[in-house]
Amino acid sequence: MIPKTMQAMVLEAIGQPLVMKTLSVPVPDENQVLVKIIACGVCRTDLHIIDGELTAPKLPLIPGHEIVARVIKTGKKTSSVKTGEIIGIPWLSYTCGKCRYCLRGQENLCEKALFTGYTIDGGYAEYAVADERYCFPLQSQYANASGAPLLCAGLIGYRSYTMTSDRVKSLGIYGFGAAAHILIQLAIHQDKRIFAFTRDGDIEAQKFALELGAVWAGDASQLPPEKMDAAIIFAPVGNLVPKALSDTNKGGIVVCGGIHMSDIPSFPYSLLWEERILRSVANLTRKDGEDFFKLASQVSIHTQIKTYSLHQANDALNDLRSGKVHGAAVLVMDNSD
Repeated sequence: MIPKTMQAMVLEAIGQPLVMKTLSVPVPDENQVLVKIIACGVCRTDLHIIDGELTAPKLPLIPGHEIVARVIKTGKKTSSVKTGEIIGIPWLSYTCGKCRYCLRGQENLCEKALFTGYTIDGGYAEYAVADERYCFPLQSQYANASGAPLLCAGLIGYRSYTMTSDRVKSLGIYGFGAAAHILIQLAIHQDKRIFAFTRDGDIEAQKFALELGAVWAGDASQLPPEKMDAAIIFAPVGNLVPKALSDTNKGGIVVCGGIHMSDIPSFPYSLLWEERILRSVANLTRKDGEDFFKLASQVSIHTQIKTYSLHQANDALNDLRSGKVHGAAVLVMDNSD
């Protein structure tokens, strides 16, 4: 029996704490599924939305886009997702399939895209609806709270990683949080040497990176012991861009892996010269998800999570903001089976 109401943590005004509300359980349209949420990751993008750094959220809004859930009802035209299946729901939630970007395989840049927990309601709730096209089946080891960080930290980290080159042997990761602790496992499995850069003085994060196999870990302001072939920046700090460029070899690739970053300061052309490449990552594609989850099962990626109940969402966000979470924060629903 599907209840008529649910509990949800709602953003009613930019810059304000989330508010616990009793809302109607959403009804799926013909192309959607209704899910009972098991867990939802707490992502730095959620902070960017709440703080107004991403400027076009729907309000009021239920945040959250790293959703692990069980399908409990399907729309009339759905076919690929079945009732009872446990699925993952990511940031990208809808694309038109008709614009120039969709037609050339760049659905992540769709002109009419919708985003979970930003332009449609997300996973800080007991129930949600999702377009069946953007639901990923989850293997049993990820069909629980541990799988939640894979739906954004894992997927965006993987897309960032694919934007480096197969020739890369040494990789710098700036900002050692949820995405980094997933990506390092995949990169080491593929014989990459990892250099981890953390916020100043974060000894615990540096220790965590070394435990996961990094060959070096230090503050982001420090020089690595050698220049690297590529770098991925997960920290939303613009001044890390010239720093990362200066830390890479000739032909090096620097990827900005976040959805928001503070302004990048001017830097001399000499940092970009010698065919260094600077690029950004926008969203994800379904193929990213298919490829990543296949690799995740082969590597047996382990996520380190800190769990919170739904009503503790503001605590989770504050802990993430202050750097108290090493790994990923995840909301676990009180009503999960």
